[in-house]
Amino acid sequence: MSLTINLLKTSLISLMHLISMEKLILSNNHFFQIPISLEPLFNLSKLKTFDGEICAETESHYNSLTPKFQLTSISLSGYIDGGTFPKFLYHQHDLKNADLSHLNLSGQFPNWLLENNTNLVMLLLANNSLFGSFRMPIHSHQNLATLDVSNNFFHGHIPVEIGTYLPGLMDLNLSRNAFNGSIPSSFADMKMLERLDISDNQLTGEIPERMATGCFSLKILALSNNSLQGHIFSKKFNLTNLMRLQLDGNKFIGEIPESLSKCYLLGGLYLSDNHLSGEIPRWLGNLSALEGIRMPNNNLEGPIPIEFCQLSALKILDLSNNSIFGTLPSCFSPAHIEQVHLSKNKIEGRLESIIHDSPYLVTLDLSYNRLHGSIPNRIDRLPQLNYLLLAHNYIKGEIPVQLCQLKEVRLIDLSHNNLSGHIPSCLVNTALSGGHHEAVAPTSIWCGRASVYISACLPSRSAPPMGKEETVQFTTKNMSYYYQGRILTSMSGIDLSCNKLTGEIPTQIGYLSGIHALNLSHNNLTGTIPTTFSNLKQIESLDLSYNLLHGKIPPQLIVLNTLEVFKVAYNNLSGKIPDRAQFSTFEEDSYEGNPFLCGKPLSKSCNHNGLTTVTPEASTENQGDSLIDTDSFLITFTVSYGIVIIGIIGVLYINPYWRRRWFYLVEVCMTSCYYFVADNLVPRRFYRGWM
Repeated sequence: MSLTINLLKTSLISLMHLISMEKLILSNNHFFQIPISLEPLFNLSKLKTFDGEICAETESHYNSLTPKFQLTSISLSGYIDGGTFPKFLYHQHDLKNADLSHLNLSGQFPNWLLENNTNLVMLLLANNSLFGSFRMPIHSHQNLATLDVSNNFFHGHIPVEIGTYLPGLMDLNLSRNAFNGSIPSSFADMKMLERLDISDNQLTGEIPERMATGCFSLKILALSNNSLQGHIFSKKFNLTNLMRLQLDGNKFIGEIPESLSKCYLLGGLYLSDNHLSGEIPRWLGNLSALEGIRMPNNNLEGPIPIEFCQLSALKILDLSNNSIFGTLPSCFSPAHIEQVHLSKNKIEGRLESIIHDSPYLVTLDLSYNRLHGSIPNRIDRLPQLNYLLLAHNYIKGEIPVQLCQLKEVRLIDLSHNNLSGHIPSCLVNTALSGGHHEAVAPTSIWCGRASVYISACLPSRSAPPMGKEETVQFTTKNMSYYYQGRILTSMSGIDLSCNKLTGEIPTQIGYLSGIHALNLSHNNLTGTIPTTFSNLKQIESLDLSYNLLHGKIPPQLIVLNTLEVFKVAYNNLSGKIPDRAQFSTFEEDSYEGNPFLCGKPLSKSCNHNGLTTVTPEASTENQGDSLIDTDSFLITFTVSYGIVIIGIIGVLYINPYWRRRWFYLVEVCMTSCYYFVADNLVPRRFYRGWM
């Protein structure tokens, strides 16, 4: 009999008398907690299912008590600070489902739980503090289908005979532990295995050939972030049901194996951070189910195959930091594309031919390539764009005002190009103004409460594993950082540095109150620093150096309490430098190259009118300066003279013909000098003696 209980009106004592109760569900209720011993429920002899929040409690008082119930399903939630498995579990023999994850339990793997419950189908122990070796039960356990021990502290080898002792597993998650050694080939004995995740460990060696042929039911294989090596798969390959393959963060070599061309259900291919080489296979374009391709940080080369135009379901394409050259096929425009990362390659072509109508595109990263042309006016046809990164190319022309139609844009990096014209004042209309816009969260996967349920995982075949969020590189505070996850969604900035922009800085830029970084350095901007910059309440890095700005540094900027980097060097600024709040922390290099600036941290002091004054010592010293640095001149002359002499000697030593010509020339010069002296300088009275 199953009872429904109003927990707010029922006391713990009253529960003890409901002896006919078969199911008790107290989950997501913070008003009613059961001690981890479950001692108040020991008399409920018909209780089969318990799902509730427990609280920590010393069990020594209950050690001699035995529960009258035999549970078939138990799910505990809460936090036990390093506690051990509750003693009542030792008396359970009918369990089919046990969820003990996220409790911070301590101790070794409870193989006794498998030995005592031969009908156990699901055991979840993720996110605890379990340690030691991963011990198998004494006898083979035929019924266990799901086992998750991820995010614990298990170490040592994965048992060689794991496939023999747990042959019925469909879902096995050993990720985020400290397992070492090689991958057991006995995984091939798990004929029904659909998901295997042993990522984020310390495994070495190659993928066993027997596993690549025997696990024919495998749909998800995650081996990320280990030290696996060799070729990905041998020619013997039977994993044709794969829907997601995660091999990133290893040491695999060679080409992408053609055996994967048989995986027609493959939705996610993650091979980043390896040592793969060769060209991108053309047959990838035939895998119509592909939604995610991540292969950055390899040694791949060649062009992007035109067959990629057939990948109509593609959402994520990341080929950054390879040696890909040629042009991006003009037909490449997947209808549902969300992320395009092609930075740090050798891709050529006009930018106009790459940007298409992409209503779902969130990230476009084409930086560090060889693209030319201009930013097309149809840039506004990317309404969901959050991150536009086109730095380090050969893009010219003006920044189109259509860029201001990107209401969701949060990062704009157009630095190191040949852009000209003015900075659009309408950028204030974007999410950078600090409105209610929120960045699109990176694609991730959460399969049920413990990330193990196959039915929840399989529909999102391309979703990257947890911890594999989208990564974007952006320069701020004079450093290049990689942003991902929540940090990425909260970051915002504009980098227009190292271009040929002219005109004044629009005052409207000062109303981008949500911006964290603004870099307009190395341009030809004129005018004054807008006083509206005092509204940049979240600004952390502001770089206006190497321009033609004049006037004073607005004293209103002292209200920018979050400002960590401030650069206005090499302009024509004048007047007193603000010295309060954050401005008292900036060094001299923030202001150098402005001859009419004064005040700390510069050595030039200001008079009562805020103008530059020169101290007598500095004046005397400057008067002694000449146009030529004598020490530098002497050093340069000596080095140059020595190089010339050594060069002449070297040439004469190597070439006999030139050596003979040189000595002949010296002889002619000496003879000419002799007769010149004899004819003009020797007195006549000595002439006869010489003759």
